[in-house]
Amino acid sequence: MIPIEKSEPIFDLVKSMSKAEKRNFKLYATRLSGNQSSNFIALFDLIDSSDVYSEERILAKCPIKKGQLPNTKAHLYKQILISLRMLMVQHNQAMQVKEGVEFSIILYNRGLYKQAEKNLQKLKEQAIFLNMHTTSLEIISLIRRIEDGHQTKSIAKNIDTTDKQIAQIFNELNNVSELYSSSIRLLSLHQTLGYARTEKDINLIINYFKPRLDVFKSKKLSFLESVFFYQAQVWYYYIQHDFVMCYKYASMWTRLFDTSPDMKILHYDNYLRGYSRLLEGLYLTKKYNLFCVYLHKLETEVESISTLNLNANIIYKQIIYINQLHKNFLDGDFEQGLEVVNKIDNFLLTHGKHIDIHQRMLMNYKIACLYFGDMNYSKCLEYLAEILETKDPQIRRDLQCYSKILKLIASYAAGIDLNIDYQIRSVYSYLVKMNDLHQVQREMLRFLKNLNNIYEYELKQELKNLYERLKVYENHPVERRTFFYLDILTWLESKITGVPMNIIIKNRLK
Repeated sequence: MIPIEKSEPIFDLVKSMSKAEKRNFKLYATRLSGNQSSNFIALFDLIDSSDVYSEERILAKCPIKKGQLPNTKAHLYKQILISLRMLMVQHNQAMQVKEGVEFSIILYNRGLYKQAEKNLQKLKEQAIFLNMHTTSLEIISLIRRIEDGHQTKSIAKNIDTTDKQIAQIFNELNNVSELYSSSIRLLSLHQTLGYARTEKDINLIINYFKPRLDVFKSKKLSFLESVFFYQAQVWYYYIQHDFVMCYKYASMWTRLFDTSPDMKILHYDNYLRGYSRLLEGLYLTKKYNLFCVYLHKLETEVESISTLNLNANIIYKQIIYINQLHKNFLDGDFEQGLEVVNKIDNFLLTHGKHIDIHQRMLMNYKIACLYFGDMNYSKCLEYLAEILETKDPQIRRDLQCYSKILKLIASYAAGIDLNIDYQIRSVYSYLVKMNDLHQVQREMLRFLKNLNNIYEYELKQELKNLYERLKVYENHPVERRTFFYLDILTWLESKITGVPMNIIIKNRLK
C-alpha cells in the first residue's frame, strides 16, 4: 500500500489543478498590474513547482514572513477557488442556476424588482428540472419576498401553482432523505462486515429494510427519488449476495441516467457508482461475455465525456482497475492482470490521499488474489501484509478475516510452514472473535492443521477429500460467501491435477 502523506489543504488544492486551470488562475490573479508581484502569487508558483509541502522552503524562497504565512495561504486558497468557480460555471448547469440567483439578489437590492422576478421565474423552472430542491425553495422564497413587498400582476395567478410546487419539493426531499438513509446504512454494514454471514444476518436485513423500501415501489418517483431507490435496492440485495437482483437494479440505476443526459453530466459520479455495482453483479454471477461488453462500454464512453472532473475521474479509474482485475480472474489472464497492478500502484502514488481506506484495502486484496492465482506467493503475502496492518478491526472486517486465511494458504503453498500450528490457532481465535468462523473456514483450517500428520503419498487424496467437502457449499445460501473472496476450489483443483490455475480457468471459460 502506498503511504499517504500528511494533508496540507493549499498544497493539495494546487496539485489538483490541471494546466489549463493553473493558466486561468494566473490570468485571473494578475488581472491588475499591482498583483503581478503579490505574495500569494509567489506562494502559488513555489507550491506548483514543489513535490512536497515544506514551510521551511516557502519562508526561504518567498518574500513572506512567518507571521504572514497563514493569512497568505488562506488568501491564495480563496483566490484559487474563485478562479476555478469562474471556469467551472461555464460547464455546470447547477452552478449557472446558483449564479443566476446571486445576480437576481443584486437586481433586487438595486430596486429592479421586475427584472429580478423575471430572472427568478426562469431559474425556478431550471432548478426544479435539475432536482435542485433546496435551491428551488430558495428561489421560491425570493420570488415571494418580491411579491410580498412589491405587488406584481402575477401574485394571485401564481400562488396556487407555487403552493403545489412547494408541497411536491418537500415530499421529494423527505423521500430522498429516507431512501438515502437506507442506502447509507446498508453500505455502512457492508463496509464493516462484508456480505451477510448467517441466516440471522439476512433475516435482520430483510425485516428492517424491506418494509422501508417496499413503501416506494407503488409510488411515482422523480428522477432523484428513483436514483436513490435503485441505489438502496442494489445494496439491499448485494449485501445478501443476491447478485441477479443486484444486477437488475443496477441496470435500472444506470439506464435512468442514460435516458437523462443532462442529469448524467450533472451527477456523473453517482452514475459511475451505479455502473460499478452493475459490473460487480455480472462478475460475481460469472456472466463473462456481458461483463466484457459493459466494461468496454464504460472504457469507451468516458473518453467522450469532456467535462469529467477530477472526482469523477478518480472514481472512474478505481472502477476500471478493479474490473480489469475481475476480467483477468474470469478469463485466467493473470499476466495481463500484472500490468493492471502497475497502473494501480501508480494511481495510488498520485491519488492515494483521495481514496478511502476501504477502497485501498479492496485493491490490495484483489492484487494479492491475482498473485496467488499466478503462484507468486511472496508478492501475494506482501500485499496481504498491507491489509493486516490495519489497526481498526471494524474497517472491512471481512477482508481482514479472509486476508488471514489467504495468508495461511499462501504460506503453505510457498513452503513457509514454520510455526504453522501457532498461526492456525491465531487465525482460528481471530475468526471466533470476529464472529466469522463458519463451516467452509472450519474445513480449510482443519485441513491445514492436519498437514503435519499427512504423508506425501496421501496428500493428493486429502486434497480431493477437501475439494469434495467444500464443493457442496458452492451454492449454499450463506456458506457460498467464502467463494466470493477466495477461489479455493480452483486452487485445490490445480493442486490435485498439477495444472496451473490460469489454465484451468481458461479451459472452464471455453
